Amino acid sequence: MSDMIEVIIDSIRVHLMTPQRVVVLKQTTTERYLTIWVGPYEAEAITVALQEVEMVRPLTHDLLKNVFNAFKARITRVEIVRLQDEIFYGNIVAEVDGREINVDSRPSDAIAIAVRAHVPILVHTSVMDEAGRLPDQDMPETAAPAVPAKKAPPVPLTDEGNDRLSVFKDFIDKLDIDNPDKDKPESPLT
Repeated sequence: MSDMIEVIIDSIRVHLMTPQRVVVLKQTTTERYLTIWVGPYEAEAITVALQEVEMVRPLTHDLLKNVFNAFKARITRVEIVRLQDEIFYGNIVAEVDGREINVDSRPSDAIAIAVRAHVPILVHTSVMDEAGRLPDQDMPETAAPAVPAKKAPPVPLTDEGNDRLSVFKDFIDKLDIDNPDKDKPESPLT
């Protein structure tokens, strides 16, 4: 286990353009981070457990934890063991009758289980070396200030585009900005 690095969940972030979420794991001994893309349901499962929200009925990860308990298997840790072709591989480690068993898992499911079972999350050093990031690692300290790109000149409107916009121009021209309480013209859109 000396080739494993303990991490904690730093945050779960939302990608604004897609339904994807990112779980950000932080190494406990330094400022190194590992980001893992997860689906919205997996992110929700982790968030619910982190916030210790009580559900009326068990969610899937609660059910899985209950199954481990029913078979007298004690979850001891979860691991992120490999990164291959940009896919992370996880592992749930449990102890049953004095022997250790490993259950193959997606990292998002393993993390959701770890939060519920209150066990450590470990990442293999090779994974952290390959995918871990330090803050501002990609920005050289001597970087020159960014130069704004030259804007291309605006594309002229077609006659059809001008006709479509003329309705708004007429509306704006009729507004009496100096006297906002004066009767306002009706919107051409109504």
